[in-house]
Amino acid sequence: MNKYDEQIIVVDRESIFSHEKNAFNGFISIEDQRALEIFETLSKYQVKRRGDMEETPEFKQLISYCVLENQEDELLVYKRLTGGGEERLHGLSSIGVGGHMNQLEGGDIERVLIENARRELEEEVGLTDIPDSDLELIGFINDDGDEVGRVHIGLVFRICVDRHDVSAVETDTLSIQWMVKNRLMEVPTYETWSRLIIEAMYMTGH
Repeated sequence: MNKYDEQIIVVDRESIFSHEKNAFNGFISIEDQRALEIFETLSKYQVKRRGDMEETPEFKQLISYCVLENQEDELLVYKRLTGGGEERLHGLSSIGVGGHMNQLEGGDIERVLIENARRELEEEVGLTDIPDSDLELIGFINDDGDEVGRVHIGLVFRICVDRHDVSAVETDTLSIQWMVKNRLMEVPTYETWSRLIIEAMYMTGH
């Protein structure tokens, strides 16, 4: 199937941002009142063709974005190689493993979010059998000033893993490394979302 024919989960912008009352740029923690209200709108999702949504900022495509930490206080950083699916992000580094979300039959919104995040972790970095409790939704990421960001919103999950359980499944699309948190900004070529999350979470003593 052409990736643009994929049926993905979206929420209309007016609903997700409560007619712009909760609009934001950057990362907001799940403890932020705006984030709590945004989460409440996610159950209003619709299923649309991905290709139609790429040029339609009236809708936000929901993206799982999983930040992987290990017991050595390191974060997983990966680079998207030219074999990957999103050409606009080729050559950029990221701390978020994830992707578009698809509908599940009979699942409530929490189940839909968890299962989509879990699927991406298995497909991208080979993680399997992840307990629900290990995937912690820590906030949202949004950037309306960016061509890609204008039509997406990221649901940022944090998961602590054993570094030996993680590997690049598709070595033609991803290369991965672990980096100590206080050295994350030594990487010069982050995609926008990753840079915003690092600045919000790892450069301020969190």
